[in-house]
Amino acid sequence: MSVDVKYSTAATATGGRDGHARSDDGKIDIQLATPKELGGAGGDGSNPEQLFAAGYSACFIGALKAAGRELKVKVPDDVTVTAKVGIGPRSEGGFGITADLQVSLPGVERDQAQRLVDTAHQICPYSNATRGNLDVGLTLV
Repeated sequence: MSVDVKYSTAATATGGRDGHARSDDGKIDIQLATPKELGGAGGDGSNPEQLFAAGYSACFIGALKAAGRELKVKVPDDVTVTAKVGIGPRSEGGFGITADLQVSLPGVERDQAQRLVDTAHQICPYSNATRGNLDVGLTLV
């Protein structure tokens, strides 16, 4: 698989889940904290799962808009995608993540909305990156 890269970025983390992360341009500069559910202290910091959920949901909206252009269906301005991301031990060993996307397309007929979601799932870089590695749930709300 080849990718014609049009944009790239970088971020550096220090200290792991209880550390700090910063993008190369400084637009993201965030304290990290391990959730209590994973044995950490919790606290005010974010965590990789939250960052993944934010990225996936935003990217999927972009894919919905691209799908809308392709299918000639208007994607409403108030479209929302909520990505629910989970983490835990895998039966095969190690840890794995889960992702469920809840998509709201107000004013779009259900059949058209489903086509948009299905097409977006084929377009979205996050969906393509995770395909075959984790099951992604897609729900119209």
